[in-house]
Amino acid sequence: MNRKLDGVGRDAAAHDLQKPLLDAAAVSRVIEMAWEDRTPFEAIHSQFALDEGAVIALMRKDLKPGSFRLWRERVRGRTTKHAALRPASMSEHPRHQARPRSPRRAPQR
Repeated sequence: MNRKLDGVGRDAAAHDLQKPLLDAAAVSRVIEMAWEDRTPFEAIHSQFALDEGAVIALMRKDLKPGSFRLWRERVRGRTTKHAALRPASMSEHPRHQARPRSPRRAPQR
């Protein structure tokens, strides 16, 4: 029997059936959320049913190799990407808080 196994010895075909299918807009949103420093992997999981490993696999597949390496260096060990490690001072949903914006200035001539 010639079965294709994934990286941890599971049947790859059976494992692929468990992955949620994402359209291009959803993939783009997952990538955007993954790049954001204050968005934890748990938020991505709750919206898209992707665990941290699936997000890493998606990023590896969809980003250029150099961009993926930069993202992994940035995310590795970052406490804000894991809800359990986040400081208590950080709010539950930082994206819903309005940040004050500076007024736009007219270009000087």
